[in-house]
This record gives sequence, C-alpha cells and structure tokens, in this order.
Amino acid sequence: MTQIKTQLSLEEFFALPSVDITYELVDGEAKPKMSPKRFHSRLTGALYTLLIQLAQNRGEVGIEWAVTLTRNGKSWVPIPDLLYVSYSRLPDTITDEACPVPPDLVIEIISPDQTFAEMTEKATDYLTAGVMRVWVVDTKAKAITIFYPDALPQTKRGNDSLADSILEGLQLTPQQIFQQAGIP
Repeated sequence: MTQIKTQLSLEEFFALPSVDITYELVDGEAKPKMSPKRFHSRLTGALYTLLIQLAQNRGEVGIEWAVTLTRNGKSWVPIPDLLYVSYSRLPDTITDEACPVPPDLVIEIISPDQTFAEMTEKATDYLTAGVMRVWVVDTKAKAITIFYPDALPQTKRGNDSLADSILEGLQLTPQQIFQQAGIP
C-alpha cells in the first residue's frame, strides 16, 4: 500500500500518485473511501439513471466526483457517491478536475461498515460547506433521509415523495429507487 504523509495540502493531495484506492482529504489526511458492495453499486446506478434524466440541460450529475470544500477551516475533498450541480453554480469553463463549487445535491449511500450517525455528521459538514441538500440512503431501512441547511432532516420511505425545489420536476419515491436498483 502507498505510504501517504499526514497533513497534506490541497495541492499535495491532488498530486498523489494514482492507485487502486480512492482517497478523500479529511483534516489534512488522505483517508481511504469505503469499498462499495452490491446494493451500494446497484443504488448508485439506479439513482444516476433517474437523476441524469432530470438534469438534462440544467446541470451535471457525477458519480464519485471529488468536491473541493472547506471543513473546520481546512481544505476538505469528499467524494460523494453521487452529486448534482446546476449549471448556474458551475463556472463557464470546467476542466477534468474536482467539482470547484458546493453541489446542489450530494447523495451518500451507507456502506455496511458505516453508521447512520457517521453519515449524519458528514451530511452536516456538507451543509456547513454550502451544499444545498444531502440525501443519506440507508439500504437496510430502505429509507432516504434528506438534510436541509435551514430545516430538520426528513426521512422518506415507501411512497413518500422526494420532490424538491432544487430538482424541479423530481417525482420519485424511495420505493421506486429501491425497485429500480433491484433491492428486495
């Protein structure tokens, strides 16, 4: 495994050699991202397929697209499972780089090694950094908890609507998402 020094700057983090492990920059350290399992992978595909249709001509949907943010006064580079960022928030020219602005929506799918409490903390960090919405998807509970910058989180299950002003025209339910992903 590659030895990585602690307290990396943003520039040092992005200059790390390419390896088979995906890292996030957290508190100046390169931390390995959890390895997705089957349900995680299937949900990522289903959500991408559903969101890409809504985003057409409005913004970009990214799978594991790194985002350059600030957390506790330090550079933070999380790699959300999915994100949506409207064209109005993106600069006119964007190259092959980390997303340079806080996304409109970040979606994190809880991996078997993660807890809801850990993901809640990460969702709070995203909101503090300027992300407008965070969805935490729980495959065990078949639920999606939506975090807002100015309201309490809401957990949606079954046929509850996921409609939201940041994705105009969104008419999805958790049940539809889990069905499309083939998760029993």
